[in-house]
Formats: sequence, structure tokens, C-alpha cells
Amino acid sequence: MTLTETGFEGLLIIEPRVFEDSRGYFMESYNKDLFNKLGIKNQWVQDNQSKSIRGVVRGLHYQLNPRSQAKLIRVIEGIIYDVALDLRKDSKTFGKYFGIELSAENKKQFLVPHGFAHGFSVLSKTATVLYKCDELYSPSEERGINPKDPMLGINWNLDENEMILSEKDLNNPIFKDSEYNF
Repeated sequence: MTLTETGFEGLLIIEPRVFEDSRGYFMESYNKDLFNKLGIKNQWVQDNQSKSIRGVVRGLHYQLNPRSQAKLIRVIEGIIYDVALDLRKDSKTFGKYFGIELSAENKKQFLVPHGFAHGFSVLSKTATVLYKCDELYSPSEERGINPKDPMLGINWNLDENEMILSEKDLNNPIFKDSEYNF
């Protein structure tokens, strides 16, 4: 397993060892001991899975402290553009985002630590996303930022007319008006 740093503290790209042969492939997507040796000590308590069609944008979502969530994201079918927005006020990357293409083919995983908003866009016909969280879902601490906020300038790698967003995400505040406590 290899780790790649992103220039954002704690935001990591994880590439598992993949063993392929004529039958297909095998990989360990998570191994607690190995992750601990790599310095990733999150205690995962919830797995979430979503399937979406091309053009869907989900996010930008996060939970406030003390129920904030770190997430370990991977794609098991299709291709997404995954985005993490730094909400940590004392961070040198505060207010900036990092994006990466995750796919069933490249098998990369994205570790999004506490203090980030997270979202993704679906670039393939469909995509199935699986992610671990180290805190349970808490509706009272749930928050979001409008993914179309022009001040963030996120390129979701979709044409504007292709983007499919929930009413809830469209009604989330822009970054400068959002609530966060990191």
C-alpha cells in the first residue's frame, strides 16, 4: 500500500497493492494494522454506499464538531471526481480544495480527515461509491456548502447543463455564509 500526500495536512491518496491474474484481481482495501503502521489510526464505525448516474454532484457535506467525520472513499464501479474543501481555520490551505479522479479501475482511495467538506461528481454512466466514516451520521450536526459557489471555483469536470444536484445541496449556503467549527 502506498500513500501520496496532497499538500493538505492529513488529506491522503492511498493506493492498495493489487494482485491481478487471468481470473481477475484481489486487493486489501483496508487492514487496520497496516493503516496504523502508516499513521492512519481512525476507528471506522460506519460504511456508506451510493450509486448515482452521470452528472450527479453530491456535496459538499460535513458534520460539525464534536461529531465531525473523517472519510475513506473508494469507487467500486465507474468514475468520480472527488473533492475535499479545507474548513480548518488555522490551516495554510483553509478555503482551498483538492480534487482527484477515483475509479473502479485505478482503485485509489481518498482519506478525507476531520475539518473538510466532501463531495463528488459522477463522470461515468453510473458510479458506485463506498466510504467509511469514523463517526456516526448525526443530523443535528450535518452541514453543507453549495457546490456551485463561484468563489470556490470548483471545476466538477461536467458541463453546467449536465449537473444534477439535490434541492438540499442547491439550497446550502455558499462558503462565506456557512457554519463550521474546525
